[in-house]
Amino acid sequence: MFSPPFSLMKPQSGHRLVTPADRFPVGPAEPGAAPAPDAYASLEPAPVLLHSCCAPCSSAILEWLLARRYRPTVFFYNPNIFPREEYDVRRSECIRYCEALGVPFIDGDYEHERWREAVRGLENEPERGARCLVCFKTRMRAAALAAKSLGIECFTTTLAGSRWKRLEQIREAAEEAALLAGGVRYWDMNWKKGGLQNRRSEIIREQHFYNQLWCGCEFSMGHLAGRDPESLPEYVRAIVPRSGSDCACG
Repeated sequence: MFSPPFSLMKPQSGHRLVTPADRFPVGPAEPGAAPAPDAYASLEPAPVLLHSCCAPCSSAILEWLLARRYRPTVFFYNPNIFPREEYDVRRSECIRYCEALGVPFIDGDYEHERWREAVRGLENEPERGARCLVCFKTRMRAAALAAKSLGIECFTTTLAGSRWKRLEQIREAAEEAALLAGGVRYWDMNWKKGGLQNRRSEIIREQHFYNQLWCGCEFSMGHLAGRDPESLPEYVRAIVPRSGSDCACG
């Protein structure tokens, strides 16, 4: 089994021991504000559902969780990803990394037509606009229901670790999803903080992850028209010219 280095999370003096009640603080929180891993040593592993958008965005978050005796289950539900070949590649990379860490992986299935119906009329919205909010709501509802069905009280998402996403949109979508599902709670962590962005970059290089060139949906592929076609996956080259607006991946 792959043993991740936890050099970013060195024990710090003066930290009190963490109690079970401290595991999932209410309200917005940041990884850097949490105690070092040794403060969690006496606790039983705590289940948490991690909605994953991809392996790169999951990598440092999973490492952080495992170092602090959380017991994550990865839920991969991303019906926005287009085309299907791209979805399969991203899912395979996530499965590969989860297997290396010994983390359970759940495939939420590919429901792209259902997603298209949800965002109908919003095709020309800019990145971080109304379409993204609807997209987040669709995915967070599925994550909340998955957590409830598994008996996992708290869920969180790697979307909150992307510098390209609006954290307030993710929070709105996830908290609404938790309320609708009932019996679960959104763990509101800003996964961009606490050194996780830098660690993410390191893991991407170490694991040789597939290099994603767009966010996921067909409306985020417009910027690919300016790239050398040879730099694009073969299954994308023919569809780039008719794709939509702008987006940066990650």
